[in-house]
Amino acid sequence: MAKPRSETPKAPGAARKPSARSGRVAAARRAAQAASVPTAAVLIVAHNQARRIAATVRASRAIPGVDLVLVVDDGSADNTQHLARKAGAVVVRHSHRRGRSVSIETGSAVVSMRDEEGKPPRAVLLMEPGLGNAAIGAAPLVEAVLESVADMAIGLTDGGNRATGATAGSARKAIAALSGWNPIQPLSRVRCLTREALEAALPLSHGAGLETGMTLDVIYAGLTVTEVESEMRHRVYKKTATRPLARVSQYRDVMMAISSRRIRLSLLSTQHAVEDTFHIASRSSQSTDPTAPESVQ
Repeated sequence: MAKPRSETPKAPGAARKPSARSGRVAAARRAAQAASVPTAAVLIVAHNQARRIAATVRASRAIPGVDLVLVVDDGSADNTQHLARKAGAVVVRHSHRRGRSVSIETGSAVVSMRDEEGKPPRAVLLMEPGLGNAAIGAAPLVEAVLESVADMAIGLTDGGNRATGATAGSARKAIAALSGWNPIQPLSRVRCLTREALEAALPLSHGAGLETGMTLDVIYAGLTVTEVESEMRHRVYKKTATRPLARVSQYRDVMMAISSRRIRLSLLSTQHAVEDTFHIASRSSQSTDPTAPESVQ
């Protein structure tokens, strides 16, 4: 057994000069600790958001645990991509508008490619491009996921009030019926997910059905979902002639996402029932067949 190393007593208050070896050991320890600490990437889908994108990127970069902000410029006609890059974001661009679902799939693939070998995969925080400085309010969502409180944390905006309206009500009722969970704001777009949860939701539902489909897919995968209060508020939209049409389109997308998952769940139930029937019939035939070989104990 190695003997303890004796040291010369030093005067009170005297500091020991660190050796080169101890400095290297400390640096290696810090590097190992940093490699095991989970981090998150903020994913922002933006279309013609030149007015707010820079402020949103800067606020997103200030969220604890975030080490990457990625902006997917979805065919903007203004200088959204240049302002986002100048604010410190990594930017990828679609030559023409492809929609939020496809843009998130593009962004998640880029985030995956930028993950470092030996480190845990980054969680992904889906951020709205028009939040500006209020984006910092999503920090509790990142904290909940990085600390393994949930696999997906959904941001409660507007003081955590219960979402109203026909579309939100239909989404809430469907989620409760299919999963047993009754969300407060089922259509909240700001949410943080682990890589496993995000991959469970791929491919994403179209349009406004994205959030409802994502929630159901993550729950079906056996992962945990929670809602977290945050200091964010929805933008107030002016009443225009196109708003009723937009609400109809939103309702249609949500219903399509719900219907596809009901069909999928029904097919899975039928498949399991057929498999169970086949196994029961197979065991029954083996037990009544005198020529069947006996199992060796």
